[in-house]
Amino acid sequence: MSAPASTLLEQIRSLVTVDLDAMDPDIAARLTRQTKFCDMTSNQAIVHGQATRPERALLLKHAVEYAKQKRTSTGPALGSVDSVQDAIDVFTVLLAKEVLPYLTGNVHAQTSPSTAYDKNRTISHAKKLVQLFSDFGIPSSRVCIKIPATPESLLACRDLQNDGIQTLATCLFSVPQAVAASQAGCVYVAPYFNELRVHFQEGLWHEYADTKNQHPMCQTIMHIRSALREIGSKTLVMPASIVTVQETIALASLSPDHLTISGHILDLLSTLPAVESKQFDAPKLISVDFPTGNLLDNDGAELRRLLDQDLESQRKLTDALLIFNQKEAETKSLILNLLTDP
Repeated sequence: MSAPASTLLEQIRSLVTVDLDAMDPDIAARLTRQTKFCDMTSNQAIVHGQATRPERALLLKHAVEYAKQKRTSTGPALGSVDSVQDAIDVFTVLLAKEVLPYLTGNVHAQTSPSTAYDKNRTISHAKKLVQLFSDFGIPSSRVCIKIPATPESLLACRDLQNDGIQTLATCLFSVPQAVAASQAGCVYVAPYFNELRVHFQEGLWHEYADTKNQHPMCQTIMHIRSALREIGSKTLVMPASIVTVQETIALASLSPDHLTISGHILDLLSTLPAVESKQFDAPKLISVDFPTGNLLDNDGAELRRLLDQDLESQRKLTDALLIFNQKEAETKSLILNLLTDP
């Protein structure tokens, strides 16, 4: 019989697979003395946060130099859109490579938000990222590409999965998005517990007295799990965008397959004692009807219709893409200065 968990992090790890919502090897190292993380999350905001850290300057310079060397006389000019994106992609891969030793599962990289409504461009960027990981010694079996859950991008996921590339549907706020992602064959769906902007705008986040029974996304995540079970899906549920320890406990009570947790919350969990097991009792599920049929038929027409009707999920999806676009643009500005330096 195993010993009872001494910390809240150990306790949560005994209930759900824990992933690292960061691209920081220091965080990974100090929190994997006994147990490794499974996967590592990535997105344009995380990459930008790393790009602005002084201790990451050398790694960023290496990415820029690699992008410069990759350029040929017929390739993109220094400072062009393509060369800047090359450098961002290489930097993303280099960050992931540093965290890989602390993982048992996948590193993740997110396609550009600028391609979110373009199936072919999403496919192209995803394949480019997978090839870059391979160039740096990370096989496709350890890589998962995060792709926003728009109709166009989920159609891209279907093609990528058919080509053997693992995908995760991100920027996901609704059951129809999750069902469509499952129908695309995505390995994961990552419903955002909080809309992305709460991490950037003070005063937007709302605290609930009883998180698991009052936060609206708890029911949504339970509905996602139920809907996927109903259709016999193998797609795993990985809630993301967690703000507090209490939210982490509430999410663990929903029995998702994975939780991706930020370094700040992980550090807190590692110092807090285990809690009473009843805190992980699941809330009561409120029954709802699930969408039927293949939502990706006719180029995703039914998913598009359902998203158009769900104004709140559509707002959150649009806003998340806007924020990721802003963060990508800020990283591009940093890289452009390095690319054009003599």
